[in-house]
Amino acid sequence: MIYRSKAPLRLGLAGGGTDVSPYSDEYGGAILNATISLYAHATIEPMEDNGIIIEAHDRKEEQRFTWCNELPINGQLDLVKGVYNRIQKDYGLPISNFKISTFVDAPAGSGLGTSSTLVVAIIGAFTEMLKLPLGDYDIAHYAYDIERNDLQLAGGKQDQYAATFGGVNFMEFYANDKVIVNPLRIKQEYLNELENNLVLYYTSTSRESAYIIKEQQKNVTQKNEKSIEAMHHLKDQARMMKEALLKGRLHEFGEILDYGFQQKRNMAHNISNNLIEEIYNAAKNAGATGGKISGAGGGGFMTFYCPKNTRYKVIDTLNKFGGEIKKYQFTENGLTTWTTL
Repeated sequence: MIYRSKAPLRLGLAGGGTDVSPYSDEYGGAILNATISLYAHATIEPMEDNGIIIEAHDRKEEQRFTWCNELPINGQLDLVKGVYNRIQKDYGLPISNFKISTFVDAPAGSGLGTSSTLVVAIIGAFTEMLKLPLGDYDIAHYAYDIERNDLQLAGGKQDQYAATFGGVNFMEFYANDKVIVNPLRIKQEYLNELENNLVLYYTSTSRESAYIIKEQQKNVTQKNEKSIEAMHHLKDQARMMKEALLKGRLHEFGEILDYGFQQKRNMAHNISNNLIEEIYNAAKNAGATGGKISGAGGGGFMTFYCPKNTRYKVIDTLNKFGGEIKKYQFTENGLTTWTTL
C-alpha cells in the first residue's frame, strides 16, 4: 500500500506576526488567512531495500538510513526527520522498509507557510499509514510542537492550523498554546471578486524567516513599545478585514492591506527593504490600493489588491522586476490523506 497526503499553503491576509509567542501569550493574537491551490505533498511507500529513504523532489535531495528509532537532525531534510522521530517516539513504527517522498509547490522561505505545511502533510501521511486517532486540532498542534520544540525552529502558529483546517479562517491565539479557529462563511461572489483582485507575486528572492521572527520576539520580551504597538494595530487589522470580507465591503480591502503594510515595518528590521519598497510603490502607482509581504517579510511572495480592472496594468508593472506572477484559487479543504495500491 502507498500512503499519500497533501496540505494547502496559505495567504496570510491580516494580523501576521501576532500568532508568535510571546506576543500571543501576553496580549492575544488574531489573524485572517485563506488557503490556496498550492500544496505540500507527502508519500510513504514500502520498498524492498533495507532501511529508510527520504526524498525531497522539489529540492533534489535524498538521504538513506538503516532502520533506527531516531534519525540525525543535522540541517538536511530535518522536517521529515523531525516528524519521523516524534512519531517513532510517541507511537512506535513497525520495523519495515519504506521511502518518504515530499514535494512543495512553492519555494522554501517564500512566505506562504511552506515549512509548516510540509510538516502537516508528513504527519498526515503517517496518520494515514498508522491510522492514528488525531483530529484537526491535534494534528495542527502536533506539527507546531515538532517544529517549535523538537526542532527549535522559530515561528508562529497560524501555518499549521491553516494547512490542517483549510478555507478562510479568523484565528485567535492565546497563552498555553490555545488556538481557536473560526471558519468564515463568505459569500461565493465575494470570494470570486477577492480572488480576481488579489495578485500573488513572487519576488524570486527567499529569506530566512527565523532571524526576523527572533528579533520580533526579542522586541516583545524587551517591551519595545514601537514594535508592540505595531502588533496591536495588526491585530486590529485582522478584525477590520474579517468584517469587511463578511459584509462584502471589498472596496475597503486594499486600504486595510496598506494599513497593515505600514504597521508591519515597525515590528522588526529587515521586514521590508529597498526592493520590496520599490515593488510596492510601483504596484500602487499602477492601480493597486494596497498590498502586503507574505510571511515574516524580507522577501518571498507579495500580495496586491487590484480593484476594478487594474490587475492587468499592475501585473505588467510587476513583470518588469523579474519576478513571477503565481496563479492560484482559494480552497475549502485542508489536509487530505488517502491510501492507494
